[in-house]
Amino acid sequence: MKSITINGSQRESVGKTSTKALRNAGQVPCVLYGGDKPIHFSAPELAFSQLVYTANAHTVVIALDSGEEFNAIMQDIQFHPVNDKILHIDFYQIFEDRQITMEIPVQVVGTSRGVLNGGVLRRPYRKLRVKAIPSKLPDFIEVDITPLKIGSKLYITELKNDDYKFLHPDNTVVCQVRRSRLSVADTEEDEEETEEGETSEAAAEAPATEAQE
Repeated sequence: MKSITINGSQRESVGKTSTKALRNAGQVPCVLYGGDKPIHFSAPELAFSQLVYTANAHTVVIALDSGEEFNAIMQDIQFHPVNDKILHIDFYQIFEDRQITMEIPVQVVGTSRGVLNGGVLRRPYRKLRVKAIPSKLPDFIEVDITPLKIGSKLYITELKNDDYKFLHPDNTVVCQVRRSRLSVADTEEDEEETEEGETSEAAAEAPATEAQE
């Protein structure tokens, strides 16, 4: 999984006054949990653009002005209710030998037969929760919808991977193709193909029957 480096400054004062002053200066107050003790730091709001305003999943390297570096993931973020400015971010420190949980984006590939026949692709989950050690976390989860006909569903059990574990029930539907008013039933096409096959077989067997008589 790709990583983004955030250059920050450790802060000792964590009161409301100092926090407000940081925000007025274009800085975002942050806290890193998961280590021996919480670490309070701040970084410019622009430094989080590639981490926050993207559909991709990333780990983070927090590089403090003290020279210390910490591997982490974003755990929680707060926005201003009016102007959507970032108010606060919580990070969680990660270690290579410990499993972590992350939401990984779903990337759809292929062309569904059901969609070509007028069906509608439904994607209940744009992200899926997985658990793995950091080095095994994928950038995205690829889902091939090519086999899906109208009425077909793709369950999470079909996406199993040895590198990570899905934290969803086995009956979780990741994608499905639903019928629409303009759709052509795949079953009708299958029946036509079957009838054509039976007709061909009957025609091929007729001369042999006559020869036996």
